[in-house]
Amino acid sequence: MDQPRRGEANQPVYGNTELILRDVLAIDRTILANERTLLAYLRTTLALLAGGGSLVHFVAAQWAQLTGLLLVVQGQFCLRSVYGGSDE
Repeated sequence: MDQPRRGEANQPVYGNTELILRDVLAIDRTILANERTLLAYLRTTLALLAGGGSLVHFVAAQWAQLTGLLLVVQGQFCLRSVYGGSDE
């Protein structure tokens, strides 16, 4: 992530206005919150893929095969939303 530009007296600058400490800290909190959200999506994706793959591989019941397949497909959609949700 890019750091804010610095103006005179080493104050962060956003656009044409200098930022005070409260605003800089708010930007940092927002960046950290976005990173936590991304990691939560990745954790959910891994859990769906691992759970679905385990059901498909280790349980022979018909309902477990179908449930496992649905979990794997849902995990793939979740992964797509994290890494490829936009074609911009």
